[in-house]
Amino acid sequence: MISVSLLAILRGLALLVLLGFLLPLGTHALWWLARADAAPSWSSAGLLARPKPDDPALVRVYAARVGRWRGIFAHHSWIVVKAAGAPRYTRYDVVGWGLPVRTDGWAADGLWFGNPPETILTLDGASAEAAIPAVRAAVADYPHRALGSYTVWPGPNSNTFAAHVMARIPGIATTLPPTALGKDWTPPGRFVERTPSGTGLRIGLYGYAGVTLGWVEGIEVNLLGLVAGIDLRRPAVKLPGWGRIGMTGIAA
Repeated sequence: MISVSLLAILRGLALLVLLGFLLPLGTHALWWLARADAAPSWSSAGLLARPKPDDPALVRVYAARVGRWRGIFAHHSWIVVKAAGAPRYTRYDVVGWGLPVRTDGWAADGLWFGNPPETILTLDGASAEAAIPAVRAAVADYPHRALGSYTVWPGPNSNTFAAHVMARIPGIATTLPPTALGKDWTPPGRFVERTPSGTGLRIGLYGYAGVTLGWVEGIEVNLLGLVAGIDLRRPAVKLPGWGRIGMTGIAA
């Protein structure tokens, strides 16, 4: 009886992995590889206007698919800020070559390997002005900034950095896309922690596996960095490869 029950459980788990992870990832891989490759470019995508002296403060979080075959399942995310009246935008990224933390390495709203960015967070005016000191402090104290500390998979990487910064911005109601591989990475010894939004809990095993339950994050299951789940607050499903399907998760 026990062996039969165990076999049924294993079959159920295998079916869950097949339908929830492998099938969406496989179909997205076929779609991605069949599309025409974007010409590598890091030029402006035209999302941000040239700053003017009377412009209000601004904070943006962007995410864009990474280059070549890696775009099947992963985004790269970054942070942009501009104080009120500032003559230029400031962009913060983490990358995998040289010193990880970069400032103004590319156009603030630039393409990434030719792939257009998606807007993940929009703050303007007083809310942005209040958030900018927290953003800059989070960039300054990001712990994985030493040479060689970047790890593509499962992290810490660019999305680990963006999640770290977003967790320090009070009151926001948005999260990185499920395809932000590395957003759920946790250092050794930290298995249970609050979600970046502060509205739930995440149980994780170094980014290789985990479960997230939060009002903003929804319900997410992480398996080897791939995320499947649902969002009840802003109804959507989250699928490996395809990402979020449903209402946008963008918040102001």
